[in-house]
Amino acid sequence: MSESVTVPLSAAPEAASQFEITVRTGRGEGRTLLSAYDAALQQAGVADFNLVTLSSVIPPSGRVVREHGPLAGEHGDRLLCVQAVAYADHPGEHAWAGLGWVTDPDGNGLFVEHTGGSREMVEEQIRFSLADMVQRRGGDYGEVEVALTWAHYVNRPVCALAVAAFQVEGWGAP
Repeated sequence: MSESVTVPLSAAPEAASQFEITVRTGRGEGRTLLSAYDAALQQAGVADFNLVTLSSVIPPSGRVVREHGPLAGEHGDRLLCVQAVAYADHPGEHAWAGLGWVTDPDGNGLFVEHTGGSREMVEEQIRFSLADMVQRRGGDYGEVEVALTWAHYVNRPVCALAVAAFQVEGWGAP
């Protein structure tokens, strides 16, 4: 398996009501694609949550940061997230997963998620998608930020995962 690759995150302005959206990556291998995915979730620090996948809009109160440790929460809590998941299940295959994002001066933002067989392909798709989405919204977003990871099938199936963790929610009454 191979190491994660990340592009540095530029400093974001602070606001009183901001919450952190943590971007994490993980890689895993297993005897099945599902167990490889679980190993990638474990490495990303989000294995014990029920993932609820969101569309790709960053609310104005969200601040995107990089994180490598386990996400705080209780076993079985819901995790609102955006995720890119790639698999390789044949010897020699590579799996790349990546998230890209942009924010505007007001803190509104957009995420995209792409997967593929090469870094170049995934980065290109991220940049093309965000460029189109920004153009449709009238521009004025900052630079594209990217988080990428990859895995290489040697002896067993592998999974590459990039996840943006928005919020952990328990199952108790609101």
